[in-house]
Amino acid sequence: MSKHSKASLGVIFVTVFIDLLGFGIVLPLLPRYGKFFEADHLLGPLMASFSAMQFLFAPAWGRLSDRIGRRPVLIVGLAGSTISYFMFGYATSLGKDDTLLGLGVLAWLFISRIGAGIAGATIPTAQAYIADVTGPEQRARGMALIGAAFGIGFTFGPLIGAGFVSDQVDAPPSAAPGYVAAVMSGLALLSAIFFLKESLEPGNTTTRHHWFDRSSLRHALTQPKISMILLAIFITTFAFAQFESTLSLLTRNLGMSPRSNFWIFAYVGLVLTIAQGVLVRRLLPRMGEYRMSVAGAILMTVGLLLVGLAGQQGSTGMLFAVLPVSVVGFSALTPSLQSLLSRGTSASEQGGILGLGQSLSALARIFGPWLGISLFLDDMFFPYAVAAAIMAVGFVMVLGLRNFSDKIETASHAIDMGEK
Repeated sequence: MSKHSKASLGVIFVTVFIDLLGFGIVLPLLPRYGKFFEADHLLGPLMASFSAMQFLFAPAWGRLSDRIGRRPVLIVGLAGSTISYFMFGYATSLGKDDTLLGLGVLAWLFISRIGAGIAGATIPTAQAYIADVTGPEQRARGMALIGAAFGIGFTFGPLIGAGFVSDQVDAPPSAAPGYVAAVMSGLALLSAIFFLKESLEPGNTTTRHHWFDRSSLRHALTQPKISMILLAIFITTFAFAQFESTLSLLTRNLGMSPRSNFWIFAYVGLVLTIAQGVLVRRLLPRMGEYRMSVAGAILMTVGLLLVGLAGQQGSTGMLFAVLPVSVVGFSALTPSLQSLLSRGTSASEQGGILGLGQSLSALARIFGPWLGISLFLDDMFFPYAVAAAIMAVGFVMVLGLRNFSDKIETASHAIDMGEK
């Protein structure tokens, strides 16, 4: 990897990291804010609205980046995140009965999450940026940078948010976390404007003039293994989304305050950081994407079940002990599947196909919270048991990718030998 490529990856890492600080600040608050504003029936849709926009816009942003370049798309996304988080902060400063432009607090919360979802749908563009500046052998390690940036942002975001919330279990919402998230995204925007260089080579830009390329989509779906990877990404994210959306409710049932809730999300982020930034990046070159995917699927299945058991036992200590199992599994599985998807796709279609993968992840995060929260309201053990069963299906699908992975490795080895 060239010095220019390493520098570019560093800028992408910092940009995504700062942007995800805002995400890490806001995410732990949503379920509790929803309950405070007496909107239990709208909690699932509120959590899903962000992902619904990602589902719609991720392929569009990815395809647009294939046409005009990665840098302008990333800058527009960061600007949108800054505005949306500011709007979220202002909305939470309103009282239950207050209105703004004729709309109540919940309406503005929805608007802010929809805006953040549209802006945050540029993550596949960051993945495509990594694909532009890395070779096939470094692709998985490069993709793990996104996960590491997410993990670090998810660690420090809750730590920052913890300083702006009360330690009382039923404390009213604070506007400060939203404003802090807006400042963080604004810093990411500035770093992208001044330091991020374009990665897409002129010869790799697509000549198509529409955002969503149906012919590329049909071409991808006619390849069985690509379709299987996309479906595996959907299933994995669907299972993990049930865990993400209900964790804050689980900690509330265990008697944890909003500040303590931030601590546990920071703990999850720390595990993500170590897993993807250290373990996965070091082990992937030795194990390969296929073996890492299998290990991740097994860990996720077991870990999700253990989280449910910890909640059923009412044990905070057990919850802290078992959380790393599913989180490490997700950390191993996600970049491995993304790398396989990228390596099986031509250079001119990276943005569009990775955007399709992100779109399916977003679709999973639409239905995951809806199902998880619905199950949680019946019994706190149900969402984790169902998620574990779903991951068992995902494990079987991952096993079917062995031949595809072997072909990619063989092709990469042949290219390396030819270059030598």
